[in-house]
Amino acid sequence: MSTQNKQRQAYIGLILVTIIIGLSFIFVKIGLRYSSAMDLLAHRFTAAAISIVLLWILGFIKLPPFSFKKAKSLLLLSLFYPLLFFALQTFGLQYSSASEAGIIFATVPIITLVAASFFLKEKTTLLQKIGIVLSIAGIVYIIYSTGDSSGGTNLKGVLLLLLSVLAIVVYYVLGKVVSANFSAMEITVWMTILAFIVFNGFSIVGHIQAHTLNQFFSPLVHKEFLWAVLYLGVLSSMVTAFLTNYALTQVPASQIAVFNNLSPLVSIAGGILILNETLFTYHIIGGLLVLAGVAMTVFFKYKKR
Repeated sequence: MSTQNKQRQAYIGLILVTIIIGLSFIFVKIGLRYSSAMDLLAHRFTAAAISIVLLWILGFIKLPPFSFKKAKSLLLLSLFYPLLFFALQTFGLQYSSASEAGIIFATVPIITLVAASFFLKEKTTLLQKIGIVLSIAGIVYIIYSTGDSSGGTNLKGVLLLLLSVLAIVVYYVLGKVVSANFSAMEITVWMTILAFIVFNGFSIVGHIQAHTLNQFFSPLVHKEFLWAVLYLGVLSSMVTAFLTNYALTQVPASQIAVFNNLSPLVSIAGGILILNETLFTYHIIGGLLVLAGVAMTVFFKYKKR
């Protein structure tokens, strides 16, 4: 397969990632009706791990052989994503408003651009830089226009969200290096299994210490919770990890990061279609800015030093 076709597949995969992540916020809200944040993380990665085992049993994938040489770099990559990223994001959102979180996460492309330029020697054109700024401006405009001022500013929440942003940026940059030596599926399997072990370990040990182990399993009797866990575990965790890891082998890290700014637009569309929310003018204006920014970042030629 030609390089151009592989890059086209990578961009299609990133679009799917954007849609899946954008809709995942609805399923997170559903899941949190029945369990705590840590329990939800444990259950979602249990679903992801089970899906990998089933695919292996059915012969659709081959599990990579274990070796300590591979373990070092893959464990380091998994530390930043999914472990630190999901943990910091989940707990940060408990202390911050949606507006604060959106503004903070809109900085991912800029930080990634700087990090990729410094560590990976990637160099963007002026038009691509303008595209990233337009994309961020669109998200910030939507967030400010919503007028969401509930809860006030909490320094703890802001710091946790900033740390989660740094975690995903390190993952993009480090993943660009690691992906040269491993397949996308190999990285995905390592990430999923490690997250399954860590999040379940923390959650179950915490319940045992508090003598509330029954609360860990009680949400599983609700069909709505099970659907949410399946979506978050299979699609929003495993599938998005695989598609992102594949994209890292074909697309510059700074271009991948700018797709993050499309997810809030998908969340708005999901709210309108599923939750019957209203589409306002600022949604359209901000959405056009984001789409223009992503288009400029992706389609204008990328330079390397």
